[in-house]
Amino acid sequence: MQRVANCILRVDNQILMLKKPRRGWYVVPGGKMEAGENIKDSVIREFKEETGLDILEPELKGSFTFIMKEEGRTVQEWMMFTFQSTSFQGELLEVSEEGELEWVEVNRVLDKPMAEGDRYIFKHILNSEDQLYGTFVYTTDFTLIDQDMDPSRPK
Repeated sequence: MQRVANCILRVDNQILMLKKPRRGWYVVPGGKMEAGENIKDSVIREFKEETGLDILEPELKGSFTFIMKEEGRTVQEWMMFTFQSTSFQGELLEVSEEGELEWVEVNRVLDKPMAEGDRYIFKHILNSEDQLYGTFVYTTDFTLIDQDMDPSRPK
């Protein structure tokens, strides 16, 4: 199972986002964890690779399972660990190999095109201090089929 770590960097009421070229969707910087790497080291390394910035004191805000289904069967599954930080060191890359870096006003983040599961994650993390856990089920063309958030909480 693939593991991914990313980080919402929130500074002066702005979020650093990355516009991916394939779909034109916005994400926060991050990427695949390496074998044996812990999630915090991974998010620090990936964030720097994609932005040139060293995030300081990232805090885990969410853990998610993503399942891709095709004709009712699971064809891919991965985990994503989302951190948040409010400070950094370094200079932002002028060009990132992963897409276009952009500082986005917090109140405009949800207006950007993105995966529906990411939109849910942003809504929660930008408005709550609680950690979020969940599962998102997508088709292979990234249409959200189902989501199950915080399943351990009483309903």
